[in-house]
Amino acid sequence: MSSSRLAKLLEFLENDPNDPFILYALATEYNTQNDKGKAYSFYLQLTDKHPDYVGTYYHLGKLLEKDNQKEKAIEIYQKGMLVARNKRDMHAFSELQGAYNTAAGLDYEDD
Repeated sequence: MSSSRLAKLLEFLENDPNDPFILYALATEYNTQNDKGKAYSFYLQLTDKHPDYVGTYYHLGKLLEKDNQKEKAIEIYQKGMLVARNKRDMHAFSELQGAYNTAAGLDYEDD
């Protein structure tokens, strides 16, 4: 990821610090850079200030799983499924349910 893109996102954030898309983009960029601390910071801002921003839950859950925090990831997936269901976003619900099932060990192979 280029530092100019990060600088541009930070500039956008300065101009509109409450825009959930900018917070999400920054979380994603920091996650891509393996800067877990900053990624967590922005993902958690989203869950706190914009709990209905559905995309947050899948990516935060995956980051938690990658960080060996499976139980927290499972909780995040569950919260995300509730948000997605309430928003009637069945595509996001399905993705979150798949991630939840995998993290919880509920994926079954067909015999």
